[in-house]
Amino acid sequence: MVYKMINDPIYGFVTIDSELILELVNHPIFLRLTRIKQMGTSSVVYPGAQHTRFSHALGAMHLMKLALESLKRKGTKISKKEKEAAMIAILLHDLGHGPFSHSLEHILINVHHEELTSLLMHKLNAEFDGALNLALSIFEGTYKRNFFHRLVSSQLDMDRLDYLQRDCFFSGVVEGSVGADRIIRMLDVHNDEIVVLEKGIYSIDRFLNARRMMYWQVYLHKTGLAAEIMLQSIVRRAKKLVQEGKVRVCDPDLKFFLTNEFTKKDFKQDDQLLEHFLQLDDYNIWAAIKQWKNSGDKVLDFLIDGLINRKLFHLEMSTGKISQKKLKSVEKQLLAKGFSKEDLTYLSFIGEVSNSAYTSGRQNIKVKMNNGDLIDISEASDLPNIEVLTKIVTKYYLCQPKIVS
Repeated sequence: MVYKMINDPIYGFVTIDSELILELVNHPIFLRLTRIKQMGTSSVVYPGAQHTRFSHALGAMHLMKLALESLKRKGTKISKKEKEAAMIAILLHDLGHGPFSHSLEHILINVHHEELTSLLMHKLNAEFDGALNLALSIFEGTYKRNFFHRLVSSQLDMDRLDYLQRDCFFSGVVEGSVGADRIIRMLDVHNDEIVVLEKGIYSIDRFLNARRMMYWQVYLHKTGLAAEIMLQSIVRRAKKLVQEGKVRVCDPDLKFFLTNEFTKKDFKQDDQLLEHFLQLDDYNIWAAIKQWKNSGDKVLDFLIDGLINRKLFHLEMSTGKISQKKLKSVEKQLLAKGFSKEDLTYLSFIGEVSNSAYTSGRQNIKVKMNNGDLIDISEASDLPNIEVLTKIVTKYYLCQPKIVS
């Protein structure tokens, strides 16, 4: 019998008692996640945020195990195969993330990470002679017992429960802490759907509040966002220069994606694309950035010096839209500094970011009241701020180098 213990800083010992799961954890495709940071550029603000997608995936799998065991104690029939498959589905849910995760997703490889995850799970399934059939069905939402998929992907899934706790712990932002253990104990199954018991309402309210706070204080922090925009500009500029033959890139796999554009259809038809993708992680990008730092291109050198030596862009965030007049003023100053009009697309930006802690009408969080009624969490909670959590909050920004006022 397989029995492996992994010491996790959040949960203590995470145990693995499945030979198949242990093989997947030790597989090169999964181990690649040890080289992709969970929080992208957030470490420029929160230095402790150095944890990886690997540790997050293990943590989410651990929470899935706890959730299924809790549901089983409440009378939900869950077979050994279903339990293992659900744990595999959540373990592998982030396989499709590329270098710097969301930051470069649509610049380096213009295919959504969930689509790449599905392709990689199919690749593993072929390698393991169909052993991941049920896990794939759960991940893709085609399994007849839908509550398994909802535990993998929904507004109250094991992915969110883990990353909120983990990101809160490593960033040191204690306000983002959620009581995952209590929330898991408050879950039940009704007509093959996940529901929350009435006594868990306040725990869910706290969870949604923590999610909103983490987005605005951590994930969308203006300094972290500025660093992300600079990173994106570096890759966009380098991509152009590489295609024009003006700068070199030593990494053949990175060069492959910098000089070609692919679709999901291409990835499905050519397995070699996945092989190239699997060679990429955060380290490829950093190695290339260090190679390019003295490229001789004024814009690229300026951006890289700023990112490496923490001369980060200034990002002004506002609840109102940024005027074109303000952007034009910044552009005028950059032109006076010797940059060309073409250079401006890499140096000055106006944009917007938005978030809502809870989206009513999309995979709603259902509460099972003591009288048996099922109602939406937004109606079940008597706390006044639940309505605020359902609103989409949009903020606007102007991002510019600090060499202009």
